[in-house]
Amino acid sequence: MRRLGKQKEEDGAEIDLTPMLDVVFIMLIFFIVVASFIKEAGVEINRPDNSKSDPSDATSILVNIRADNQIWMENRRVDVRSVRANIQRLLAADPEQAVTIKVEKGARANAVVNVADAAREAGAGAVNWASEGGQR
Repeated sequence: MRRLGKQKEEDGAEIDLTPMLDVVFIMLIFFIVVASFIKEAGVEINRPDNSKSDPSDATSILVNIRADNQIWMENRRVDVRSVRANIQRLLAADPEQAVTIKVEKGARANAVVNVADAAREAGAGAVNWASEGGQR
């Protein structure tokens, strides 16, 4: 003999998922909108086109930062702590010289900022930027 009560219990056990799907879609839209407002932290650099000028002219102090973060001045490798003293020594000969920082692709921003800070602390009137090659 069949029980009629058992069949009614199975029919009433359905769960309506429509409200849950509505909430999920609203959350998805919220996170997409919020993610578009978040700006990543970083330093934006506009690299100039090097085909027009030569940054290593005679009136500037050239500091090279290679891709492996080695710092070179006057064809010799220098430590980041001695950059300021070297720039001060070169500025003593000609205080009107500008400092040109030539950065290779792959150099860390930390090394670039440290060299720029050292140039400003040394009293450089102008700090110029150069990059290796053409457009990157």
